[in-house]
Amino acid sequence: MSNTLFVNMNLFDGKNDAVNSDSWMLVDNDSGKLLAVGTGHDVPEFDAKVDLHNKFVMPGLVNCHTHVTLDANTFDGAPQADQTETTVRAVNNLRALLKSGVTYIRECGSTYGLDTTLAKLQRNGKLKQVPSILSSGHAFTMTGGHGDYPHGGKVVDSPDEMRKAVRANFKNGAQSTKVMATGGVMSPGDYMDEPQLTLAELKVAVEESHNKHAVVAAHAEGNPGIMNALKAGVDSVEHGFYVNDEEIEMMLAHGTYLSPTLISAWSIAVEGKNTLPKWEYDKLAKALNDLTANIHKAYKKGVKVTLGTDAGTPYNDFSKTPKEFELLVEKEGFTNFDALSTSRHSAELMQLTDYGTLEAGKYADFLVLDANPLLDVKAVQQLDKAVYKNGKREF
Repeated sequence: MSNTLFVNMNLFDGKNDAVNSDSWMLVDNDSGKLLAVGTGHDVPEFDAKVDLHNKFVMPGLVNCHTHVTLDANTFDGAPQADQTETTVRAVNNLRALLKSGVTYIRECGSTYGLDTTLAKLQRNGKLKQVPSILSSGHAFTMTGGHGDYPHGGKVVDSPDEMRKAVRANFKNGAQSTKVMATGGVMSPGDYMDEPQLTLAELKVAVEESHNKHAVVAAHAEGNPGIMNALKAGVDSVEHGFYVNDEEIEMMLAHGTYLSPTLISAWSIAVEGKNTLPKWEYDKLAKALNDLTANIHKAYKKGVKVTLGTDAGTPYNDFSKTPKEFELLVEKEGFTNFDALSTSRHSAELMQLTDYGTLEAGKYADFLVLDANPLLDVKAVQQLDKAVYKNGKREF
């Protein structure tokens, strides 16, 4: 067994609201895990040493909502691309995520269900220089619902169809479940206040997924769909633009996470007005003020907010994850520490006990920055930051 000692760093461990100067980390080169973390000159024995030149170190980012098979330069994600083109696109998107600082993702529904294969290749060391992947396979929707497009969402129209589809999804390699509880911005002909999938169908998805010790994400932008998702027992509400006081109390009682994906809304609002179809832009524009007020209220009441970006939606490319921190601070009133903690919450939601913070026994996924992210969360947006995965530099 060999190890590497990283020294001369200012460490933000992701758990405590502090940066510790003159820190060091000892990494087991075989497992990629941290053997010890400390401060000062009394360091353990090592085989190799890396000097980080007094820069700032923080955990790699955990993004719990991506769509790596989509093309962010189109209004619909270009799902019509064939499987080969989509696979190449997905690999490029994964590498862009890693370069931006994201070392683990939860894919929330992929075209052709490709993420299950990509995740397996990554785990087996056959797909290099990409984040680790918690796959979901196909997202589940109703006929004509959000995500009902060729090669996209899996259509189910009864509890029995849902049960069989979820079981098949896990058989095919999925590690989590994504359900569409409401309409959405990118689908023509529906709206955020339209419930999609019945409560009974959602309950079956949750039952079958929890039987597999897997988590369920619900695309849920308006009501009554958010309420249906919560009554069904989902683990996270994605977007949650119109979450209300009663639902916030339910989320607190049941430990449900909220993934606001602010960057997806911001990207459309800033860049889409003159280029997106009017129906698509208008849906988002109408919701912006409500989104800001409701997410702020949920945060202030103590709902655990995760780091998720919905990457792949219009103008929301795969380099923008660090921008989410800035939006949480500037638009939602988060403290810098609370904004950065959304990445740790994503790891908790995804049941990743070995990720999210830099502590002994966890994987050595970390970023090396020029500036202190606790003083300015925009420091994470540094383009040439160093990205380490399992203790090895990837970018």
